[in-house]
Amino acid sequence: MIVTTTPNVEGKRITRYYGVVAGETIMGVNILRDLMASITDVLGGRSAAYEDQLIKARQMAIQEMCDRAAQLGANAVVGVDIDYEVLGSQNGMLMVTASGTAVSLE
Repeated sequence: MIVTTTPNVEGKRITRYYGVVAGETIMGVNILRDLMASITDVLGGRSAAYEDQLIKARQMAIQEMCDRAAQLGANAVVGVDIDYEVLGSQNGMLMVTASGTAVSLE
């Protein structure tokens, strides 16, 4: 499956549009990760625990989007956009959405 943020793929021709497809992932943040992130905030530096969760959530959302495109018969998703949202009463949930247009390329 070809996945790109551009509206087309150089050297390929779009032969069919299947429509918009999306994949969503919602992940909770646990207390241990929060504790480690707060220590990192005080001491400075990067929070590897949160970065790993972001990477995992993004990969899951993209995979779900690709699976939905494949179910339609597409072999590519163009114009992909990835959005991040914090949800929950105490901002304890992370939602990642990947969306694009499912197409067939020739």
